[in-house]
Amino acid sequence: MQMELPEEKIRAIVERVVNRISTQERLSPNASASATPMVFGGGDLGVFEDVDEAVNASTAAFGHFQEYSFDFRKKMIEAIRVACHQQVDLISRMAVEESKLGRYEDKVQKNILAIDKTPGPEVLLTKAVSGDQGLTINERAPFGVIASITPCTNPTETIINNSISILSGGNTVVYCPHPLAKNVCNYMVHVINQAIIQVGGPPNLITTLRAPTIDMAQNLMTHKKVKLLVVTGGPDVVRKAMMSGKKVVGAGPGNPPVVVDETADLAQAGRDIVKGASLDNNIICLDEKELIVVSSVADRLKQEMLNNGAYEIKGWQLKQLEKLMLTEDRGPRRHSVVNKEWVGKDAHKILEAIGVQVDPSVRLVLVETDENHPFVWSELLAPVLPLVRVSNVDYAIKLAKEAEHGFGHTAVMHSNNLEKLSQMARTINTSIFVKNGMAVAGIGFGGEGHTSFTIASPTGDGVTNAWTFTRDRRCAIVERFRIV
Repeated sequence: MQMELPEEKIRAIVERVVNRISTQERLSPNASASATPMVFGGGDLGVFEDVDEAVNASTAAFGHFQEYSFDFRKKMIEAIRVACHQQVDLISRMAVEESKLGRYEDKVQKNILAIDKTPGPEVLLTKAVSGDQGLTINERAPFGVIASITPCTNPTETIINNSISILSGGNTVVYCPHPLAKNVCNYMVHVINQAIIQVGGPPNLITTLRAPTIDMAQNLMTHKKVKLLVVTGGPDVVRKAMMSGKKVVGAGPGNPPVVVDETADLAQAGRDIVKGASLDNNIICLDEKELIVVSSVADRLKQEMLNNGAYEIKGWQLKQLEKLMLTEDRGPRRHSVVNKEWVGKDAHKILEAIGVQVDPSVRLVLVETDENHPFVWSELLAPVLPLVRVSNVDYAIKLAKEAEHGFGHTAVMHSNNLEKLSQMARTINTSIFVKNGMAVAGIGFGGEGHTSFTIASPTGDGVTNAWTFTRDRRCAIVERFRIV
């Protein structure tokens, strides 16, 4: 069930979060205020004013959490899923209202994906080895207090996804959300903490900073009580985290290419590329960012895309679009400086800004360019997709590897040639490689497998889950307990 609320109600809730929600308030309309338990270390169900308060509360909560059973974790995670489902409509609207990024209807799908397809404690399987010299078991243990830096592009999705994974591993977490989405993130923390408390868990298993700043993020990353860092953001913040001296699970930038060869199902490819590249206005790091297609099928692919919600511009319109989307063109085959004002905006609004009037149903701006164009080499984070024609699939794969910048994040290929699919998989060497589908199929959106909104390519952790946030502990029993 989703909560359907009018815009004025959403604004009222955002304002209430900004002005500090009382610890005696419950977010569920049917819960009584008198049921609110005492909160360790202060705070409004997990929201704190400074880093030390948040970390100390998280440390105290971790101590209490160790007294709870593994079965309780399963019960707690199920309660979190139920509570988050009840808030999907509201948090999706709040995220767009506050950040001004993306599309409400797509955020609904992303939030549901995070709720339903983030694995819980069931992935923490014990491994055992027995032999003549006895029995050895390996179990997964928590790190303790984890710090998580979260983005404005996937604010609630990342909070939901990381919370389920981190808590499933037996840890606690302190969030430092992006300032552009701090209010909806604070609200999300309230919702999850309330769900935990209502099934008998301790308060403050997740905490957050009410008014996060860059200084707060740096203090959090170097705090002596924080054992592990989870950073979802651009290269600068990942680089700073890796200088902290702590273990880091870092999710950096992406510039995912999609290659289409002459053997592809063009109707499917056209439909999937438009849907994938326009999902939440392309602010997801693994959305398709540039399209490289073999010349012999380029016109037919383009027509399929136009039939599925794309709109092509060329000539003077492309020149106007370049001026709109870039504040600095750094030259051929280099990442240019993107105009943040147009990040995550609707395609029809971008077109309107350059004097092109289209129906709001248009989801993607398609532009054909040469391979040196800055749109190919820059992560625009907007529903603008450059199309490059090349002579053959081998060159398409080579160009895709270059345009991806070696981030090792995500790549896509549409083809029915198994040899070329394998060739691209080996060449591109990304954490996620999708064959004949949308890029987001790689995180379980229309594809198999679990989801994650922390795709840790820079640190080699890939698509994260509870296992990522635990450490290996081994117990060996010598010359005993082998039963055969």
